[in-house]
Amino acid sequence: MSHAPISRGLPVPTGRLSRLARFGGLATGIAGNALAEGAVQLARGRRPTMGDLLLTPANAIRVTEQLAQLRGAAMKIGQLMSMDAGDLLPPELSDILARLRSDARPMPPVQLTAALNRRWGRGWEDRFHRFDMTPVAAASIGQVHRAVTRDGRDLAIKVQYPGVRRSIDSDVDNVATLLKVSGVLPREIDLAPLLAEAKRQLHEEADYAREAEHLARFGALLADDPDHRVPGLCAELTRPDVLAMDYVEGGPVEAMSGASQAERDRIATVMIRLLLRELFDFGLMQTDPNFANYRVDDAGRLVLLDFGATRSIPPALAEGYRALMRAAMNDDRLAAIEAAEAIGFFDHRARDRDAEGLEAMFDLALAPFRGQGPFDFGDTAVAARLRDRGMTFAQDRSVWHVPPVDTLFVQRKLGGVYLLASRLKARVEVRRLLEPWL
Repeated sequence: MSHAPISRGLPVPTGRLSRLARFGGLATGIAGNALAEGAVQLARGRRPTMGDLLLTPANAIRVTEQLAQLRGAAMKIGQLMSMDAGDLLPPELSDILARLRSDARPMPPVQLTAALNRRWGRGWEDRFHRFDMTPVAAASIGQVHRAVTRDGRDLAIKVQYPGVRRSIDSDVDNVATLLKVSGVLPREIDLAPLLAEAKRQLHEEADYAREAEHLARFGALLADDPDHRVPGLCAELTRPDVLAMDYVEGGPVEAMSGASQAERDRIATVMIRLLLRELFDFGLMQTDPNFANYRVDDAGRLVLLDFGATRSIPPALAEGYRALMRAAMNDDRLAAIEAAEAIGFFDHRARDRDAEGLEAMFDLALAPFRGQGPFDFGDTAVAARLRDRGMTFAQDRSVWHVPPVDTLFVQRKLGGVYLLASRLKARVEVRRLLEPWL
């Protein structure tokens, strides 16, 4: 959830036809911008490709604004694009798409009141000493309000936007169509399994009763952990599209970048240790790496806020990662590549095509697990070399391969934690953290 200043309310389009019309207008506008840009480029004596014409700042702004107004699955996918593909897009487009991580538009009070009337029944206001109609946070699927019950319990109440669940399947299909038309994705990629999984995952994230179960589960798993805090669930006010929990004060975790080196190292260590516990101990992982899902309270504890993207981790996958990390710690490059192939990162074509390049990429990727002493996540040269090596593979479409869905989600979390540790310029003894699990 974003805790940036909330912009003024804008009604959420709820009907199928109204949302389809937004996508139709978006496609028309993108085509118009492409034609205009093409005329300019031709007048300058250039012959632009279709990708050059479609991936322009003007079109990125149009996409951002429309997805932010649609919210729901459409905005969620845009947010994932901005986070997970940022290094693959031109910098100006990445900056524009990044607005989707903080530019959610809340419902106006009239629409909010109508939504709560449907969820809690008329007269729900009598349950509260205070209910703030202005949200403290707004995101892709819902917005958060602070409220105090009659008995004095301070709550954060997440209210889902109307029509979100009904629109998930069509929104995913429409965004996929836009991506195909834009040429962003290679034609060799089979989107069908990814789209099916995206729909399933988004339906799960929109089920607040399911999220409430995971909130309570993590609360129990971490009850005795002095480094973490999980808000308590308010079950009596929770519904499939309303989630009520204790309000917890805390600052943004990325704001810790101004803290001392020791404190930054500690926060990153806590996050990495939690990730390892999720993977190897809990068999349950919160896979959304959005920084806004983590805050730091006055006692220095890491506050965990959002459990909508929680997934069970198959034991075989956990064992695959165990073998990969063990190989890295033993500096056994061949065993690491075999473990990675077994997990599903790539298939035999990549090894046949460029075994030496693959080995070099894994030397970089597994650097945090191999060396003695602290690994410096602030060393951007490692990440840059890894990105360059990965882009070399990505440009060879003959070896394009989509990993299994569970692997994709675990990697998404691993990448998010790495990114946060880099933002904090933390130094962490990753090898020491790993040893108990291997």
